[in-house]
Amino acid sequence: MQEIDKSISFDGRDIRLKVGLFAPQAGGALLVESGDTAVMVTATRSAGREGIDFLPLLVDYEERLYAAGRIPGGFLRREGRPPERATLVSRLIDRPMRPLFPQWLRDDIQIVATTLSMDDQVPPDVLAATGASMAVLLAGIPFNGPMAAVRVGLVGDDFVINPTFQEIEDGDLDLVVAGSPDGVIMVEAGANQLPEQDVIEAIDFGYEVVQDLIKAQLELIAELGIERVIEPTPVVDSSLEEYISQQVTAAVKQVLTEFDLSKPARDEKLDAIKADLAATIAALPEDSPIRQAVEANGKALGNTYKAVTKKLMRQQIIEDEVRVDGRKLDQVRPLSCRVGLLPNRVHGSGLFQRGLTQVLSVTTLGTAGDAQMMDDLHPDEEKRYLHHYNFPPYSVGETRPMRSPGRREIGHGALAERALVPVLPPKEDFPYVIRVVSEVLSSNGSTSMGSVCGSTLSLMDAGVPISKPVSGAAMGLIKEGDEVRILTDIQGIEDFLGDMDFKVAGTDTGITALQMDMKITGLPMTVIADAIRQARPARLHILEAMLKAINQPRQTLSPFAPRLITVKIDPDMIGMVIGPGGKKIKAITEETGAKVDIADDGTVTIASLEAAKGEKAKAMIEAIVFKPSAGDVFAGKVVRIIPIGAFVEFMPGQDGMIHISQLADYRVAKVEDEVNVGDDVVVKVREIDSRGRVNLTRLNIHPDEAAAARAKAGLT
Repeated sequence: MQEIDKSISFDGRDIRLKVGLFAPQAGGALLVESGDTAVMVTATRSAGREGIDFLPLLVDYEERLYAAGRIPGGFLRREGRPPERATLVSRLIDRPMRPLFPQWLRDDIQIVATTLSMDDQVPPDVLAATGASMAVLLAGIPFNGPMAAVRVGLVGDDFVINPTFQEIEDGDLDLVVAGSPDGVIMVEAGANQLPEQDVIEAIDFGYEVVQDLIKAQLELIAELGIERVIEPTPVVDSSLEEYISQQVTAAVKQVLTEFDLSKPARDEKLDAIKADLAATIAALPEDSPIRQAVEANGKALGNTYKAVTKKLMRQQIIEDEVRVDGRKLDQVRPLSCRVGLLPNRVHGSGLFQRGLTQVLSVTTLGTAGDAQMMDDLHPDEEKRYLHHYNFPPYSVGETRPMRSPGRREIGHGALAERALVPVLPPKEDFPYVIRVVSEVLSSNGSTSMGSVCGSTLSLMDAGVPISKPVSGAAMGLIKEGDEVRILTDIQGIEDFLGDMDFKVAGTDTGITALQMDMKITGLPMTVIADAIRQARPARLHILEAMLKAINQPRQTLSPFAPRLITVKIDPDMIGMVIGPGGKKIKAITEETGAKVDIADDGTVTIASLEAAKGEKAKAMIEAIVFKPSAGDVFAGKVVRIIPIGAFVEFMPGQDGMIHISQLADYRVAKVEDEVNVGDDVVVKVREIDSRGRVNLTRLNIHPDEAAAARAKAGLT
């Protein structure tokens, strides 16, 4: 393939697409560059496997630390399991790509994005997403694209396309919008309580640039002489669907209008209809085309019955504006919010239930040493707020092996984390590392937003002084032709059979996070704007129920949470506190039982379950770094004697010498005539010489000064 470069410029920031240089055996490959960030993206298609009834799309985002001039840590010194941020980027690429492949496509498709170079200005994730679309087009894979993605930041009052890492950090918005020629197809955002209208305008602003990137991709494949591959849709015999529809429509409609049915009861009735259908088909003559079609494909009956059920449910919502549980389109399911259900050993807990979705969130407060160190390409080196999400099989009444978190668990935890970060207290005011774990105990739609609500309850129960409580709601969509219905607080069946899952989280002031995924090829901005606006009253309704359970953070922490004391010392004195081989800091820990963490900037964090022991550790550290001045009076202990004087430890780890002439106001023949090792003595700092040595005296000390020094040292 010939080498061709194409550049697109936005506000002076270029995106360059380079094809024909790398990976000649991949189906399609290109390099996407912006600044010094370069991502190679490949797309490869293999023949489909027998029996597959879904699209086996695999998206991998790979980080190489050489891209930032770094060598990996660990024993092996090579990249291992992808870090969580890499997993999130894989999802960011997958989510807008997947709906654009034809529904009939069953071939194995793999997209691999590898960051080969990265500067501290340009995040690689949106470059990788746009590159994935171009790679698929180059590979000749059937695709209803192109697709492109851009990031939108808010710096001051201005929207910025593809902001730098620093602009993202300093701004109030980090939004990624992806789109196709048909409209917006994915949105992912974190915001600092922005009003709904600002977020809508940001999405619209980003989609304008997306259209320019789509145009550039089309121009590039035209230059290469590549035609978009639109393979004919396989002809499907509709006779089976027509037969099944005739057999089950009345019964399924009856179940879908029994609004008082619980989810298990509804599922049981629908399964019974399917079983009766299977028995009816099995009783047909052996030469019946319907029976032969079902017997030839073991999944034909189930898939067709599912399609008929989906069509009937969607029809009911479009025509009657009634949902399967009888709710109105904008109605939230019954709510329940509770806090403090677990014993005090747990620092904070919240149980949130919406309909049959139930999430238990638990907060743990830790010390600075509990922060997560990040070994990836992102500039942030540590995280002090960790949000983990667990989805056990019993939450949906199933059994399966329980293994390490998958992409879904990581993605849902990251969304809830992003929703809550804007309301967390700054490190200076609340130096704890915070971990929240959301356990999904029952799932029937929008467990990620349930995690946001449960975690807000849990944080307040733990006494974390969040600036405002955060709630979240999941919006759905049914679109048939020009008819569109937006659904508030979707449940499982509506998510499964609908066209959109749009999660919106925020405070009563504005949005803190949102995530939109589509199952169709795009939506116009008017529909997206309506969904965002419709989510607000739902969020406020949920927030009102949460505040009835706990209306503000508790004023005291759990008795089992560590008490943190922060001390600032001169960074040059860190070595003094640690001591040779860690001797001094170990001694402090052993004597007080407190945990001590020291940051490079001289911030010392002391953690102890008992306040008195924490204060003792603080006093010991302050004593080590204390710089005495001439005239200061101390009560100390004689630690060593030499012929010309005695050494006195007047502060822990600090000593000075009393010259023999300063032991008494008369001539002293021998040091031991006045003091011996182990004696308690009151001394005054006479001078600190040019080498930092402290010279002490016992002369000219006022009795009141001596009494105060002895009292401070705990001596009678």
